[in-house]
Amino acid sequence: MRYAIAAALVASTAFAAPAFAQTVDPTFTGPRIAVLGGYDGIRPGSSEDIDGVDQTVDGFLYGVEAGYDFGFGGAVVGVEAELTDSTGEVETNRVNPNTFGFGEVSTGRDIYVGARVGAQVTPGTLLYAKGGYTNARLNLLGGDGTTIRDENYELDGWRLGAGVERAIGTNAFAKVEYRYSNYESANFEFADGGTTPNFDVDTDRHQVVAGLGWRF
Repeated sequence: MRYAIAAALVASTAFAAPAFAQTVDPTFTGPRIAVLGGYDGIRPGSSEDIDGVDQTVDGFLYGVEAGYDFGFGGAVVGVEAELTDSTGEVETNRVNPNTFGFGEVSTGRDIYVGARVGAQVTPGTLLYAKGGYTNARLNLLGGDGTTIRDENYELDGWRLGAGVERAIGTNAFAKVEYRYSNYESANFEFADGGTTPNFDVDTDRHQVVAGLGWRF
């Protein structure tokens, strides 16, 4: 999957290359903020999934982002940070007394920091690719009929994505983007603040997000 996404990003950059010769519209430079919303799906990666079983936890993503874009000839290069959450949740019920009597896993907050590069392909339209670091949380709730434990996993990984942004007047903009994240490292965080050492995981995340923002 990661190779297909990388190929898509290369293709999008190649498509945008003719626009690099132009001077980028100042509409796409400077500080920006946006609210985000869209689809969020997280599941075990290819080395951990079960064939024929849909293990995806689907939810609605919501959050905010802030960034700053610079114009270099016909290219736009920017840095950005994002804080989101998701409604994704899965519940299990067990009768075995040696396991939790009930359990719940829900997607928690997701922190992303990264960069993007793009080009103005038509007046008022920016095509871009992005990538960076993501740290996500999976919230765990379980009990044995007497004790309830509320803890979480902290997941570290990387993200790649691509999108299109459209200027609305001079300051406002709207955008749509696809992002793929892979988490390769995690630790278990206890309710009292203690954590385990990092261990290897393989977790995939697919998101399709729309944003509405403002430039200053």
